Amino acid sequence: MRAPLYVATLAATLFNVPAAAGDDACKTYYSQWMASSIISRGQGVMTGLGGVSEALQAGFVQKALTALSIHYPNSSAAYTPYIQKSASSTIPFLSNATGDAFTYPMDRLSNGNALLNLAPAKGTSNFRATADALRESISLNRRNAEGGLWYFVYPYWSYLDGMYSLGPFYTLYTLTASPSSSRSVAAALNDMLFQFDILWRHTFHAATGLLTHGYDATRTAVWADPKTGASPYVWGRSLGWYSMALVDTLEILEKGKAPSSYKTPLLDKLQSLMPAVIKAVDPRTGGWWQVVDQPGREGNYIESSGTAMFSYALLKGARLGYLPKKLVPTATAVGARAQKYLTNTFVVKEANGTLSYNGTVAVCSLNSTASYEYYIGQPLLYNSVLGSAAYVLASIEAEILKA
Repeated sequence: MRAPLYVATLAATLFNVPAAAGDDACKTYYSQWMASSIISRGQGVMTGLGGVSEALQAGFVQKALTALSIHYPNSSAAYTPYIQKSASSTIPFLSNATGDAFTYPMDRLSNGNALLNLAPAKGTSNFRATADALRESISLNRRNAEGGLWYFVYPYWSYLDGMYSLGPFYTLYTLTASPSSSRSVAAALNDMLFQFDILWRHTFHAATGLLTHGYDATRTAVWADPKTGASPYVWGRSLGWYSMALVDTLEILEKGKAPSSYKTPLLDKLQSLMPAVIKAVDPRTGGWWQVVDQPGREGNYIESSGTAMFSYALLKGARLGYLPKKLVPTATAVGARAQKYLTNTFVVKEANGTLSYNGTVAVCSLNSTASYEYYIGQPLLYNSVLGSAAYVLASIEAEILKA
């Protein structure tokens, strides 16, 4: 469906795209078009009325808009005020470390990077105070007997999901904002690595080389494997969070000139995981299944948030040199094809000139049977930022590739 002329004009106004180029220009900048649509809907701003996932929605929008500001600096003025608005909205809810640790899942930490970036280099501010509270909440977060962080209130359960929020923030805070000694910096970075590792060890799915949704350290949950505690299925979005976490944390370590001893374990995991992710792609569509390890099973479907996350991890991992050279051409082709499939299948051009996003599954929790029927039975949401923000990130990478 062709975008109306005024959509091209909107793109020209916001993104410095020549209006005469029409649809082709808009398609070139789908990342910005989707971002402006998210902003127009007022998404990613905490109100206290949207449940515990509000913190993640805010943090994920901040991350997508921050990435846009970096890669399209001429358009950053369109995003910086909204990043500030979103981050400011979290302050009343996330500025108490104890409340953070016991009220919100680990996803709360997704807001920490923007808060640190907005805080002045010297002096105090509400942004810095809230970032400090989030950091303290990691220390207060409950852990299992092995030291693994609980994802939320469910006793001794750890999810892949939380690593996208924990890894980048824990690392950035430790390298740039922590006043601590070198010994405590090392302890924090080692703890960050440990959280990636313990999840890997418990949830590694030998048949596919992928990771399942999470684990119960007590092995007592109805779904827990009696030996590892792992949940039984590979849920696309949870693995997507973990995959993006590996790439983004590596980037922060590299920019912070961290010793290679902190980068190597994450590189090893990424380089092991991405070939398995590529192998799991649906050859017909170029997307990934909601239950990744059950391709083609009745009721399963290609899901739009996990697909966007894998596209982003593959493209960015290849671009930054985190993947083996021999894998880069395949990873780039698979990631680009996935982004194109998302654009053609799940992006909806609305009559008012905005873009919408379809096909994103609602939250899937291990506070359930974690059965196949559970995962395929959760509703699909229209304009969930867990999908649309992931699409923005994947589209940025696809656009960099074309530049």
